[in-house]
Amino acid sequence: MNLGVRWKLHGDGRTPAPGAVVRPDERLSWPRTVGLGAQHVVAMFGASFVAPVLMGLDPNLAIMMSGVSTVIFLLATRGTVPSYLGCSLSFVGVAAVIRAQGGSSAAVTGAVFVVGAALFLAGLAVRKFGARIIHAAMPPIVTGAVVMLIGFNLAPVTATTYWPQDQWTALLVMLFTGLAVVCLRGFWSRIAIFLGLLFGYGLSWVLDRVFGKIHSTVGGAEAVDHWRLDLSGVGKAEWIGLPSFHAPSFEWSAILVALPVVIALIAENAGHVKAVGEMTGHNLDDKLGTAISADGVGSMLSTAVGGPPNTTYSENIGVMAATRVYSTAAYWAAAGFALLFGLCPKFGAIVAAIPGGVLGGITVILYGMIGLLGAQIWINAKVDLRNPLNLVPAAAGIIIGVGNVSMKFTDTFELSGIALGTLVVITGYHALRAMAPAHLKSQEPLLDEGTSRYDDTDADSAAGTVDGGTPPPTTKS
Repeated sequence: MNLGVRWKLHGDGRTPAPGAVVRPDERLSWPRTVGLGAQHVVAMFGASFVAPVLMGLDPNLAIMMSGVSTVIFLLATRGTVPSYLGCSLSFVGVAAVIRAQGGSSAAVTGAVFVVGAALFLAGLAVRKFGARIIHAAMPPIVTGAVVMLIGFNLAPVTATTYWPQDQWTALLVMLFTGLAVVCLRGFWSRIAIFLGLLFGYGLSWVLDRVFGKIHSTVGGAEAVDHWRLDLSGVGKAEWIGLPSFHAPSFEWSAILVALPVVIALIAENAGHVKAVGEMTGHNLDDKLGTAISADGVGSMLSTAVGGPPNTTYSENIGVMAATRVYSTAAYWAAAGFALLFGLCPKFGAIVAAIPGGVLGGITVILYGMIGLLGAQIWINAKVDLRNPLNLVPAAAGIIIGVGNVSMKFTDTFELSGIALGTLVVITGYHALRAMAPAHLKSQEPLLDEGTSRYDDTDADSAAGTVDGGTPPPTTKS
């Protein structure tokens, strides 16, 4: 049985041949492969460690289970889809909503466990019916809108929780991270979030030494005097030990908030598989269902023990593109490093000590980038927002999601924010499409065409058409 754990040596094992890439079933020498694995871990560090901290979960457990999930993914795809599975930022918003409703860490992990199960079932459906089922149920207008409202729904978290803890540190970290993303090149640009964390750490330490304690809120609570960088937990933490495990609990209110994220995860996995296939020159569409299911299984296993859900990481695509090494052997090495880091509580304590002001500067960019990925989905798919069939459900759903609009159905059941916004986008689009006239389903523009094109359709029907059914040309007003 081929599990994708055997690799042929590529060339001399030192560097890819000119114009060639190291394929998934190939590898460089083992020392170089291990080094590439370490580089993959660093690439995903910023987001994969920030996400569990923002969700209120154990970062040590998060990194450990990211390694386990990566192994599951590589085995399931038989080593044909090089990928690292790290903590998904798409869940940060739902975790914040669940906690704002009084939910515990167990409620958060229980809700996202159900999302992992839904993702697994979606992958099975894609394997049986093909990728077309994704486009039919969730066309780009729907997927982009959901990803956008998930990202922008996080804005109040930054504005009320992190930024007020230390506004000047947040501002400087935001500026530094933005410069790193734009001005650095290659690998350094891809770890800009990680570099921003390091900068913020150092800046907070210096400000504490120079100005002493700061008087500000901590996590939205009443303002108090506190150190920007509190490393007391680091000194108490052991060098070697197991992370903190806990069982999930299942609450309908939390599950309904989290379920829409499955749309974002499907989009992330589909984009990852497509990108890797194009870069390696192999059509991997037949692996899409397997990849989605494997991500679901990894997320279920992680959340079952109290960890965060996982997803494929675009940061690691960047590393592969820069090095031209797509060997899955490097990802096995990365998974090994992740497991080792997960067994070091002191390392997790350092991550957990990230100052709130630093997170404020990071999340301003990070949350915005998540939201704008939705716009990127629209751009790539050439979604026409001049067509009201696309515009109306997306506009309504995004405002509901961003504004955290709520609808109370009974004393014990209500929908709000991400869940309600997603429901409006999906049901609104398909309901409107079922009732819309044929000329709106053609994806032709409308709103910037004045009134000449579509308002003349009925007149054309009455007065006749030219060229065997084509409406006569009109001029923009």
